[in-house]
Amino acid sequence: MKARKGVVFFIAVLLLVSIIFVSGCTDKGSEGGDSKTVKSGDTVKVDYTGKLEDGTVFDTSREDAAKQAGIYVEGGEYAPLTFVVGSGQVIQGFDEGVIGMKIGEEKTLKIPPDKAYGEYDKTKILAVPIEELNLTNRSEIPEVGQSLRDMNGNQYKVTSVNDTHITLDANHELAGKTLTFDIKLISIE
Repeated sequence: MKARKGVVFFIAVLLLVSIIFVSGCTDKGSEGGDSKTVKSGDTVKVDYTGKLEDGTVFDTSREDAAKQAGIYVEGGEYAPLTFVVGSGQVIQGFDEGVIGMKIGEEKTLKIPPDKAYGEYDKTKILAVPIEELNLTNRSEIPEVGQSLRDMNGNQYKVTSVNDTHITLDANHELAGKTLTFDIKLISIE
């Protein structure tokens, strides 16, 4: 009878240890394994390369990627992007995309316009009479492609100019575009 209780006890202990092991309830932190993952509120550093659907690189944190894509700017700062996850410092899709990542992990995010810079909005195109610009002479008229800011800090791109009006577009230059980001998580604070 005592031998039977011993066998039952041994099997129960063996079963309990197996359940703990299989469920992943082991401490890997003290063995050098870093199991920490990104969560909202963490400050993270991420290397990234942003591309349009056709593969055109529009931004990167990596100097080598900028040179390869032909968008390198001499004296530009190429360093990992640091931001607080969930704070709205980056576009929503990027914010959501890093959650759950581990240090050193690489990932490709495909971000639709509604989680990036929004859909292109035709109501944000304005035709402004040149006389309302209060220019001292015609040589001050903005040129097509030029960016302007109003006194509230809103940015506009000049899309056309004629004798009487200039047309301004207040949409972000990436509005209406699906963006792809190749990212690598550098650190979690």
